[in-house]
Amino acid sequence: MELHDVCLPPRMTTFQKLSHKLLEIFFPDDPLHKFKNQTRFNKILLALHFVFPVFEWAPSYNIALFRSDVVAGLTIASLAIPQGISYAKLANLPPVIGLYSSFVPPLIYAVLGSSKHLAVGPVSIASLVMGTMLNDAVSYSLHPSLYLNLAFTATFFAGLFQASLGLLRLGFVIDFLSKATLVGFMAGAAMIVSLQQLKGLLGIVDFTSKMQIIPVLSSVFEQRDEWSWHTIVMGFSFLAILLTTRQIGLRKPKLFWVSAAAPLASVILSTFMVAFFNSKLPDIATIGHLHKGLNPPSSKILYFHGEFLAVAVKTGAVTGLLSLTEGIAVGRTFAALKNYQVDGNKEMIAIGVMNMAGSCSSCYVTTGSFSRSAVNENAGGQTAVSNIIMALTVLVTLLFLMPLFKYTPDLILAAIIVTAVIGLIDYQSVFHLWKVDKLDFLVCLSSFFGVLFVSVPVGLTIAVGVSIFKILLHVTRPNTSILGNIPGTKIYQDLNRYQEAQRVPSCVILGIEAPIYFANSTYLQERILRWLREEENWVAANNGNSLKCVIMDMTAVTAIDTSGLAMVNELRKRLEKQSLQLVLVNPTGNVMEKLHLSKSLDSFGSNRLYLSISEAVSNI
Repeated sequence: MELHDVCLPPRMTTFQKLSHKLLEIFFPDDPLHKFKNQTRFNKILLALHFVFPVFEWAPSYNIALFRSDVVAGLTIASLAIPQGISYAKLANLPPVIGLYSSFVPPLIYAVLGSSKHLAVGPVSIASLVMGTMLNDAVSYSLHPSLYLNLAFTATFFAGLFQASLGLLRLGFVIDFLSKATLVGFMAGAAMIVSLQQLKGLLGIVDFTSKMQIIPVLSSVFEQRDEWSWHTIVMGFSFLAILLTTRQIGLRKPKLFWVSAAAPLASVILSTFMVAFFNSKLPDIATIGHLHKGLNPPSSKILYFHGEFLAVAVKTGAVTGLLSLTEGIAVGRTFAALKNYQVDGNKEMIAIGVMNMAGSCSSCYVTTGSFSRSAVNENAGGQTAVSNIIMALTVLVTLLFLMPLFKYTPDLILAAIIVTAVIGLIDYQSVFHLWKVDKLDFLVCLSSFFGVLFVSVPVGLTIAVGVSIFKILLHVTRPNTSILGNIPGTKIYQDLNRYQEAQRVPSCVILGIEAPIYFANSTYLQERILRWLREEENWVAANNGNSLKCVIMDMTAVTAIDTSGLAMVNELRKRLEKQSLQLVLVNPTGNVMEKLHLSKSLDSFGSNRLYLSISEAVSNI
């Protein structure tokens, strides 16, 4: 490298070029003033960069990326259009609302979202939960206007809840929906959704609006006289085709376009069949006429007062939490696959803002869809521009193509929903939970059966309650063990897990693998004293030697509170009355600081505090 190369200034980034350009525009003749304001402009642009992640990738965007995003956007639009109509039906909303939800939110997410592959739109679980919770309070068939107002209002509160979590950095709230909870909940919801679609696949007119398995199956068999063989043959034929194409896409990723295009192709084919044979297929129910064009803003009909406000708030909180969990999980999955980072708090804000804006523009709860995101990634999507292309395609459909759906049969929408939700039944994860953690398996079953036999919200509540109980159980009953020495080494391990480990004469070595808090300090003291009595009996029966000390390994004790300190001091006093020493090994920095501040170390002395178990054993 030559000297003049070293002296050259570094190449300016697009961000720096923009900053210098703004300074030249506002302060063209004042270099000193320009220099003083450089930091201010940089801070403003950095703030914009943080709030609007679009500034991160937009400066380097090029025509090659655009071509990839156009192909991906058109591909996911072919999936989003039939899914949007189908999921709106699942939420008991007009079909056009599902298309609006695939138009406005993706545009907002493209500016605010940090994921490159997340495809935004309505999803089955949030649609099911919203439809169930709102219909329990207001019948969508008897009061359609009020029901629609509550759906938009619930969407607003869902967005407000999501954005608040992001702004306050409270993302840990969604962690209470553990994997076990979600596996059971989604499997139960998928089964209920699939069974509900028997109405469309069998041609039943008078069908129950309840979402429990017993009323649904009872309604299916009680309305046997309404079954239509035309509907059954066509419905299950298209369902078989869609399931086959789905398997092709799963087993051969290069043929992803087969499963992606199958729903729209099925809608087009079934629509032509019904329109062409309309006189011969009078018993096949269709969507009916849909008005083209854009709806007026829905901000004026949001429901912020009255007896049903609590229902809207509750529905918004539950659907917001579920959709947020799904969206962030999907975004992180594809970010990990493509080796980039997704900011969880930014995602919460982006999803929340797009839902609040969506509630004012005839949309209901939306989030990132796994199926559409997978299609987006497989189709070569590179940035959030694919969401914009999808939204513009949906806009063209809203403006010009809506009348074409007049003869689209309900059966094809039912088949699309079944095909989409059947992938939510993850039986392999259930088997894994059974093998690894029986308590997690119990959480999964609680969620599954709660959804099937009680209701969707109650099933979710039961699962979260069991999960919280599991957390409390681990906190109040921490893992403890008696340690022994591995012969020929300075390693000490659990006697119950390592057969070669041997007891140390005259000592009881205890391992505590949790923080010592007020919630577990009493249990730990009782547990230690009970172990001590058992060890004294064992020592007396085997070698007759008496115990001299109790060594407490605190390597895994990450924290201790005042109750824990009191427990340690009380244990020391009780052991001294029995002529036994209490020795502490390797307290962590935080624990050591608490011991020092509480002056507990003064009563231990230098000969009762060691860095390792082997050092403690050798000095006793």
